[in-house]
Amino acid sequence: MSPVTVEKITEPCKTGEGPHWDADKKVLYFVDVRGNRVHKYDPATRTLKSLTLAEGVHFIIPVKGKADKFVISMGRNVVLMTWDGESSEPAALEVIATVDDEDGSRDNRINDAKADAAGTLWAGTFGPVVNNEITPEKGILFNLAKDRSTKTHVTKISISNGLAWSLDNKTMYYIDSATGKIDAFDFDITESKIGNRRTVFNFKENGVEGLPDGQTIDTDGNLWVACFGGKQVIQVDPRSGKLLRRVEIPALNVTSVAWGGAGLDELFVTTGSIGMDRPDELPMAGCTFRVTGLGARGLPAQSVVL
Repeated sequence: MSPVTVEKITEPCKTGEGPHWDADKKVLYFVDVRGNRVHKYDPATRTLKSLTLAEGVHFIIPVKGKADKFVISMGRNVVLMTWDGESSEPAALEVIATVDDEDGSRDNRINDAKADAAGTLWAGTFGPVVNNEITPEKGILFNLAKDRSTKTHVTKISISNGLAWSLDNKTMYYIDSATGKIDAFDFDITESKIGNRRTVFNFKENGVEGLPDGQTIDTDGNLWVACFGGKQVIQVDPRSGKLLRRVEIPALNVTSVAWGGAGLDELFVTTGSIGMDRPDELPMAGCTFRVTGLGARGLPAQSVVL
């Protein structure tokens, strides 16, 4: 096995998030939440193209079969964005759904999101930040149907985060970061239904530093989980609940992970530079990294079907 190499591929941003590898275009999309920016990184040319929006954006996912169309989030809105991947501004922004519209939830924001194998978007929210603390149990987990309607599946979520699906699409893995746990649901991909929630891995019980954030799955059915505040990515077997390995990242707040590269055997890792008492101790905090030599590979990322 090749040695594991962690390579910085971008300069620091405030809060890198939402990496999505486009296997057709062979580019990596990701966002800077606090910087209100969307990025496209081309590893072949080592170039970064970016655009700036009016408010924080938490994810970017291409729309299947529609050139230059992406689903992003802005506040509580799911937005259809038209962008050629080169310009510094989007060609168009269209709000296609709004969640948490009732009294008491209008300060919520959409956080992490992914499309399942059917192209259905799943995403969650979190509550307002007061004195640098997120209001607990104010968020939800929802999905966006092809007719652009939304359905809430779970309430009382504190920080909705990582999503991944088992290889047979019968289990959905999910993270509410504040719990310090990775949970699983029985998953019905045809009906977009989930149930039977249970915990498959507990950070505290396994002595893992930080909180679980974004996650992805490999072709062996193991999860790779970003550890916010933990300076690492961990590999977990969700069937046995065992911690398989740790990969150190030179940034305190590791936010998300995505498989990419020609063989889908490179792990792209986003990080944040915010919330650090001594940022000079980790000068690469906020950079995006490429990890190679892991001896594992992932599946192609799914686009949204609208």
